[in-house]
Amino acid sequence: MRALLLGVLLASGGCGYTARPGLPSHLKTVYIKPFTNKIDVTQLSTGYDTFPIYRHRMEVDLTNAVMDRFQFTGLMRPSTQERANARLEGELISFRRDPLRYSASQQVEEWRLSIVVNLKFYDQTTEPDTLLWEEDGFTGDTTYFASGTHVETEATALDRALTDVARRIVEYAVENW
Repeated sequence: MRALLLGVLLASGGCGYTARPGLPSHLKTVYIKPFTNKIDVTQLSTGYDTFPIYRHRMEVDLTNAVMDRFQFTGLMRPSTQERANARLEGELISFRRDPLRYSASQQVEEWRLSIVVNLKFYDQTTEPDTLLWEEDGFTGDTTYFASGTHVETEATALDRALTDVARRIVEYAVENW
């Protein structure tokens, strides 16, 4: 019986989940090109159905959040463009605030903040650089309460949304193979 159990465990040892990232082994450093802001603030609606908001220098905060996340995970070290094996490029295309929950008096109690970006990831070890993947409409978000017992400022929630989209970007970069 023990021999049978040991045989099953050994035979299934090569299958299943691994905690190792799917990155090619030669990609160890990444250059995060500063995100560009492509949000057209002149086209933001002011109607009741949509709730546009804008924060100055959000693309800078997003770039810094992505760099911090790469440093935190340790899977790829941020580097200069000249020394990096890979390059991440992104553009901020949308920032939305959508109502989720209303009070009995029709006041918004809970909001969802969404940050939407377009991304490109290049292997810089080839000549010319090889586009490894491209993702449009990549989204990170969070929710926050504007009233009730767990009130939070929009600025605090926005920091969480930036952290969320940065986490998702890094996970996608290292696992999308």
